[in-house]
Amino acid sequence: MRWRSLVLGLLLLRLGLHGLLWLVSALGPGLGFQQRFPFALPPRGAPDPPWLRAAAGQPRAAGRCGRAHWGCLLRGGGCGPAGGDEYEKRYSGAFPPQLRAQLRDAARGMFAFGYDNYMRHAFPQDELNPVHCRGRGPDRADPSNLNINDVLGNYSLTLIDALDTLAVMGNSSEFQKAVKLVIDTVSFDKDSTVQVFEATIRVLGSLLSAHIIITDTKQPFGDMTIKDYDDELLHMARDLAVRLLPAFENTKTGIPYPRVNLKKGVPPDSNNETCTAGAGSLLVEFGILSRLLGDSTFEWVARRAVKALWSLRSNDTGLLGNVVNIQTGHWVGKQSGLGAGLDSFYEYLLKSYILFGEKEDLEMFNDAYRSIQNYLRRGREACNEGEGDPPLYVNVNMFSGQLMNTWIDSLQAFFPGLQVLIGDVEDAICLHAFYYAIWKRYGALPERYNWQLQAPDVLFYPLRPELVESTYLLYQATKNPYYLHVGMDILQSLEKYTKVKCGYATLHHVIEKSKEDRMESFFLSETCKYLYLLFDEENPVHKSGNKYMFTTEGHIVSVDKRFRDSLWQDTFPEEDERNAEKLKPNELKAMNSSSNCNRVPDERRYLLPLKSIYMRQIDQMVGLI
Repeated sequence: MRWRSLVLGLLLLRLGLHGLLWLVSALGPGLGFQQRFPFALPPRGAPDPPWLRAAAGQPRAAGRCGRAHWGCLLRGGGCGPAGGDEYEKRYSGAFPPQLRAQLRDAARGMFAFGYDNYMRHAFPQDELNPVHCRGRGPDRADPSNLNINDVLGNYSLTLIDALDTLAVMGNSSEFQKAVKLVIDTVSFDKDSTVQVFEATIRVLGSLLSAHIIITDTKQPFGDMTIKDYDDELLHMARDLAVRLLPAFENTKTGIPYPRVNLKKGVPPDSNNETCTAGAGSLLVEFGILSRLLGDSTFEWVARRAVKALWSLRSNDTGLLGNVVNIQTGHWVGKQSGLGAGLDSFYEYLLKSYILFGEKEDLEMFNDAYRSIQNYLRRGREACNEGEGDPPLYVNVNMFSGQLMNTWIDSLQAFFPGLQVLIGDVEDAICLHAFYYAIWKRYGALPERYNWQLQAPDVLFYPLRPELVESTYLLYQATKNPYYLHVGMDILQSLEKYTKVKCGYATLHHVIEKSKEDRMESFFLSETCKYLYLLFDEENPVHKSGNKYMFTTEGHIVSVDKRFRDSLWQDTFPEEDERNAEKLKPNELKAMNSSSNCNRVPDERRYLLPLKSIYMRQIDQMVGLI
């Protein structure tokens, strides 16, 4: 009788399993159980690049998640690769060193293709038009074309912006050649009206970075010295900064005008409205210049602008708006978010502290971060545990904290990288996963994405680096091979969708993949650099023993004592006593309570950084599955 009972029990169990599998097959497509491949196929007839051929040996996801996957999902946990979980199959496990080396070389090749074509077809103009293989400069015929004229100053922008990328990639001969070209051919005595912010981060920052590399006695990137170098790049940086100083004059608040003519000063018809990021993100470059020269003028005007903006924040929420009138201090734009108009303001509060050690900068950042967590963050409290929506940072009214719209922009993808710098790695993991899910859906990041409609609001992608930057910094923090897979996806998408005859082109429409004939300089200064560093584990940035910080334009600056010693004591005399004791770098703490880097357990460093169930939730949130 016992064996009959056993047989009957097995039959009933089998019937139950069949019923459960029928339910899975009926509901599976709606729950997102579609086939997922980790690599898109190349165009028909095109040969696979070596790094893509090597990737073909990596494990691929099964056509359906399978029975074991469904059981794991019901139990609320993850399954190992043998269990059939498509996320773990795709992303976890070792990343072959030879594949990593091939991807490093592919990133270097991407930079070289863009840079060489710029030098061949565009130099000495500012940018490369990669579709028609010619150069681009300021739009003299239409001064109102700010999209072009804010950035292009007729000063070989792309060459200057790319200088330290050449050094990071170890190309000493081309770096030396490029520096000599800049010294011999570039002048800032031009009748060009440019945005103060863009000229500062792209041009001033790169000149300072290259000067620091040339004069570094350790020469970690190889011999980047220039024969008979007499601080020419530093002198050029000062010349440019002096031409930007009129923007800080005749403003009642101390907040600078947004634009200045390099030869004539502030235009008579200049706009009195500026964005918070544009006016408040000058302190790193101006501070470095002041401390290298021993002249407090530049840091003083930049720091005064930061203080003026900070004094205008809401008394109720502690938040700032995104557009302000520089004469009245009235907020014209009351939206508070992490993207365009505010992004680098927060970034430079923290990075100014890291570089200069001024206690007040850290205090402002911590207060700002606390307000961001209180009013902008939505979703469950913890990234990797609990129930509810994934964490997301939204745009709110600076005075009330109420939601203003349902879109976010691609610039916000920088924020996970900033969270890494303060140790809030758990929150960074979740926000990065959200932006990566959007990338997976479109093969790019649309300029604006409506998270409620699950669709782009603004469809172009100008080769921005922010997602790559956060990917690189998260890998450095976690050493999780997941982020190498993410970088491989990004590199593959750029090759597939943006490469054209003479470089890499802006995507005009991320869905249709139509292109605009423009390659912005930050593609070479940031996007290619962060991709290269992601795959180059042995780079001197990681191994030389020097400590480096990246500016908001991706220029490397050594973090050393000379930038923490100001040669003046009267810049803001009323605060000298309060700031007499500077904080040390290890005193930096994240202010968001429950999350910090110590919460990432050791056992998760070689598994997925985010549980599969939460990855799937984010993919569903953006309409990917």
